[in-house]
Amino acid sequence: MTDFAETALRLSGLAARALGWTPPVFWAATPAELAACIGQEAADAAPPDRAEIAAMIERDRHG
Repeated sequence: MTDFAETALRLSGLAARALGWTPPVFWAATPAELAACIGQEAADAAPPDRAEIAAMIERDRHG
């Protein structure tokens, strides 16, 4: 699985430069909305499962 923070940073920068989105607009958008705005089809990747979500929560719990 690609590091979420790394991907979010890359995509938020793209959204800011290409679309003029502010951080609140970026975080309020769904992945499908972002993909549509940048001209890409939504990814076919499966969403994280419960174990992956639990691991992310535990890893990021303390900042």
